[in-house]
Amino acid sequence: MTQPTPRQSLYDALLVVSFGGPEGPDEVMPFLENVLRGRPVPRERMLEVAEHYQHFGGVSPINDQNRALIGALEEELAGAGIHLPVYWGNRNWAPFLEDTLRQMRADGVRRALAFMTSAYSSYSGCRQYREDIERARAAIGEGAPEVDKLRVFYNHPGFVGPNARLLGEALACIPAERRDATAIAFTAHSLPAAMAAGSAYQMQLADTCQLVADLAGIPAERWRLVYQSRSGGPGQPWLEPDILDHLRALAAAGMRDVVVAPVGFISDHMEVLYDLDTEALELASELGLNLVRAGTVGTDPVFITMIRELIEERLWGEADPPRRALGERGPSHDVCPVDCCRYELRRPGNAAARVA
Repeated sequence: MTQPTPRQSLYDALLVVSFGGPEGPDEVMPFLENVLRGRPVPRERMLEVAEHYQHFGGVSPINDQNRALIGALEEELAGAGIHLPVYWGNRNWAPFLEDTLRQMRADGVRRALAFMTSAYSSYSGCRQYREDIERARAAIGEGAPEVDKLRVFYNHPGFVGPNARLLGEALACIPAERRDATAIAFTAHSLPAAMAAGSAYQMQLADTCQLVADLAGIPAERWRLVYQSRSGGPGQPWLEPDILDHLRALAAAGMRDVVVAPVGFISDHMEVLYDLDTEALELASELGLNLVRAGTVGTDPVFITMIRELIEERLWGEADPPRRALGERGPSHDVCPVDCCRYELRRPGNAAARVA
């Protein structure tokens, strides 16, 4: 009996691309200096954020969360018979992208797919990472691996489904007699309005919220998309409303319960643990609001399978591979247009200090 010809992969590695974070008190300020280098963010704001990290022993949870993600993904790929080594590179802290790409070259990697730990299109969540990769490749020079990013997954059922389940689990923590009156606040990282205007960020977030709410059975009048973790100066427009202002408005309207669902994030890193579990929770308590925070997808098996599916879409060079997506917009593009997610304003007051 003739054996089928094995498919030849177009890629020989996967690169997980993330933000990075300190792993000890002595690393906090050097890390923040990396994040904010060249950006006119007041030192007072840097010290304020540094205190957030010191509140957790100077350790960002994002690193261990990425290690767990990589471990789960390696197991998922092996179980599917996909022999693809997984590497990890960060923008702002070790392992830095340039160091990782040098190791990939030394290991003989020629072409890699990149999974970026952001579900949405924006300058800071997509284009800047692509620029980081190209800068690292230029520094390495000859033999630097080619890197192609996977598509954004804001409307993939493997992202929407787990978020809807996590929302339902949080709602189950509300007393049954008050559950149908509970407000839902979907949160995402705020961006400078000028940055958001150059991308599909707000549109994609609105789609995710609608898809998650529909799947969880939440009517439109009970949920709202709000923003968190603003870092810019007071004179610069950022996306609003802020989660804290929204909580004040809910309390003023007589609401008793709110579920906060951070669909803008894939794991419980610092901006979830401090900005929501500490700052927002403390304010809610002062206001007499019962706040329950929904989880993030993390290493949910359905989410990990989704990443494998995104890889398989590109791995074999099929002309029309299966590409799952919910809603009317369908799956996002693989190759970003030249002008995708541009952010040209770099004058003082226009810096996006995204600290994760």
